[in-house]
Amino acid sequence: MAVVRWFKRHFVVIAGLLTLGYLLLPNVIVTVFSFNKPKGRFNYEWQQFSLDAWKQPCGVADMCGSLSISLQIAVWATIGATLLGTMIAFALVRYRFRARGAINSLIFLPMAMPEVVMAASLLTLFLNMGAQLGFYTILIAHIMFCLSFVVTAVKARVMSMDPRLEEAARDLYAGPVQTFVRVTLPIAAPGIAAGALLSFALSFDDFIITNFNAGSTVTFPMFVWGSAQRGTPVQINVIGTAMFLVAVLLVLFSMVITNRRNKVKA
Repeated sequence: MAVVRWFKRHFVVIAGLLTLGYLLLPNVIVTVFSFNKPKGRFNYEWQQFSLDAWKQPCGVADMCGSLSISLQIAVWATIGATLLGTMIAFALVRYRFRARGAINSLIFLPMAMPEVVMAASLLTLFLNMGAQLGFYTILIAHIMFCLSFVVTAVKARVMSMDPRLEEAARDLYAGPVQTFVRVTLPIAAPGIAAGALLSFALSFDDFIITNFNAGSTVTFPMFVWGSAQRGTPVQINVIGTAMFLVAVLLVLFSMVITNRRNKVKA
């Protein structure tokens, strides 16, 4: 009975830890196999511990080139989607205009429809325009795809903002620009940051939309897919592990900054 009571009291914590472990299990496997030295072309079975892949992460031809392209596209797509998405979110929340309801509904379409539909539609658009498929068509496609996620994140933050704070700033003789920079933007910053991080992750990780609109350009997800047909270099696991560690460090850094701010306010 004591064990049953203890389990009931800690059921939520146990369920949360099991769910977290299930989500992190693929990352753990990728990390472990980044130290593997397979005998053949495929890195699917553990053979021998080795640091060779970490010493030469660009040892596979064209891998770091495709990684560089993916990072460039992700950064520019994040900047474009964040700027446009933030302006759209503020416009939808703060202003009343014709077709506002229709635009609100259309914003969610890229999130609701399958990626292959959007990818094929964009490919048709680019071909009809006579555009050459490559870096810039991928970038445009990624901005359009990520835009909805940024708008949703920023819009939720803007809707929760207290307009009296901005009114107080104006009562204290702050101009529109000062009010936006010193009051509105800092309050909306968490939503904008969340949208930007989500946009970067979606852009860097995307394969379907990229594959349709890439032409001869090869991004990192496309390189991984192509490599899986012939073999799986250990360096792929190294890059995946490094990206995961960078993401974890960014989250920890954000938590430290937030805790320090909360202590200062207290």
